Amino acid sequence: MDIRNVAIIAHVDHGKTTLVDQILRQCNVFRQDQKVRERVLDSGDLERERGITITSKNFAVTFGDTRINLIDTPGHADFGGEVERVLKMADGVLLLVDAFEGPMPQTRFVLQKAMQLDLKPVVVINKVDRKNARPHEVLDEIFNLFLELEASDEQLDFRGVYAAGREGWAIEELDDERKDLTPLLEMIIKHVPAPVIEDGPLQMLVAAMDHSDYVGRIGVGRIVRGSLEARQPVVLMKRDGREVKTQARRLYVFDNLGRTETDFVGCGDICAVEGLDNVDIGDTLADAEQPEPLPLIAVDDPTLTMSFMPNDSPGYGQEGRYVTSRQVRERLYREVERDVALRVEDTAAADTFKVSGRGILHLSILMENMRREGYEFMVGQPQVIYKTIGDRKAEPVEVLSVDVPEDLAGTVIEYAATRKGDLVSMQQKGGRAHQEFHIPSRGLIGFRSQMLRATGGEIVMHHRFHQYELFKGSIPERTTGSIISMHPGRAVAFALDGLQDRGVFFIEPGDNLYTGQIVGEYTRDEDLVVNAQKAKQLSNMRASGTDRKMRIAPPLNMSLEEALEYLNHDEYVEVTPKSIRLRKSILDETERKKAAKRARLSGSEE
Repeated sequence: MDIRNVAIIAHVDHGKTTLVDQILRQCNVFRQDQKVRERVLDSGDLERERGITITSKNFAVTFGDTRINLIDTPGHADFGGEVERVLKMADGVLLLVDAFEGPMPQTRFVLQKAMQLDLKPVVVINKVDRKNARPHEVLDEIFNLFLELEASDEQLDFRGVYAAGREGWAIEELDDERKDLTPLLEMIIKHVPAPVIEDGPLQMLVAAMDHSDYVGRIGVGRIVRGSLEARQPVVLMKRDGREVKTQARRLYVFDNLGRTETDFVGCGDICAVEGLDNVDIGDTLADAEQPEPLPLIAVDDPTLTMSFMPNDSPGYGQEGRYVTSRQVRERLYREVERDVALRVEDTAAADTFKVSGRGILHLSILMENMRREGYEFMVGQPQVIYKTIGDRKAEPVEVLSVDVPEDLAGTVIEYAATRKGDLVSMQQKGGRAHQEFHIPSRGLIGFRSQMLRATGGEIVMHHRFHQYELFKGSIPERTTGSIISMHPGRAVAFALDGLQDRGVFFIEPGDNLYTGQIVGEYTRDEDLVVNAQKAKQLSNMRASGTDRKMRIAPPLNMSLEEALEYLNHDEYVEVTPKSIRLRKSILDETERKKAAKRARLSGSEE
């Protein structure tokens, strides 16, 4: 059977997963009466809750006499590690762009990776049926983007279709009849090259991993040279240079949304291999008699690091099943095997682990998965990773793309300037201002939550890594302090009502607190220790005018990302299966004051 290997790349929310749903339906993957949920490929709980693709997935559809192996990739730059490894399996890319928004920063990021691997693009301008769609202008913007990314002449001669993924049709020209996705599938077969067949000893790069409770790890990759048979003896060439002799016990090729067992896989096809002990992403599966390694998967370095440690709060172990430093460490190192963009290091402190990733979303998804599995731990303030360039300190700088109503554009520019952000371009379309900034990664920590409040939720923002530049100077930390619980015990409505003018609270009456827990945000730039357990003094005397009526404002409930962005250097986020709490690193107030005094003295000596 003829084969095409195609990766689908798009910015977040440009309709990639919805288009895939229609491809699956029109290629008769589902029975006629089968009930299928929307966005069938977003199979993880977090993916469905957030409406984004986090992990890439392989599936295949048959169109005519051709099997099209499709690889669904994440659209967010924080999951760029997923993209970099799976693009190795493709010969072409399906670039999906919104007909109104045009190419966005993360479209550029993923497309740049595809260009570097010399993949043939097919462009889909999606959502042409939406109001304010501007397909011809977007096509020009895509061509200009290809020029900026220094595409080859062959890549510049790309083909494309106009489509409405939700409606399930694609057309080559806007005047064509709108029926189905046949023009798109025909264009893939015609313009994406078939895999190059190379004879010789077996070479297969493991680019993805799966796991089964029965057979253990399953390596997924593309056969670059030669062929592979079931039960064939092979050599697993590890990234550290070791060679492990093993056997490919079972082979599977992708068929619709599942896999079909086979005895033989030819060159250029994507397959899953069972029976490989301790296989990792980036390993080469080679011929047993003539083993030759393939080049390693090149992945951009992490830009953000955080400290993970076991929970030592007073409520330790009450909500989680896995609470020791050994269990947290094992889980983190297990994640490194699946996520090539993640780094985990042991530190001098025995129970603290340094975890580095692409951004706050990248690390918060790991934390969210861990807490749902029953882990309980604490994390410190996110820190950017500095480098030394020419004996001078350098920091990561990102391209920030912001879309706001025109009357709020000044607010964003003013706040970005305080975070050392430079405005590089500004355009106005349809009553909204589209701005681009070059801003240090540390300036983005807390930027989203601050701007959502300042613009009343009207802001739409995306960012991607740009380059390392010389250190841009100090950026002020949070300008507000923390309200801290003085005593352990349940919060009392009477106490919270009396403290409301001091700031915004994260808790509500009845919540169980401990000493040193952060219960709110203080309006001043210093910390305030309060007694949230203070009850009203009861007596047998009462007068009609002296009782105050309590009106307690609802608490500010933070998501995990917002909590991480809120942190100061001396604070932790406590993450458990049921709760996300903020706390001071030193719980006792007297000990905090002593530590602050020691820090001041050591600073003055220096």
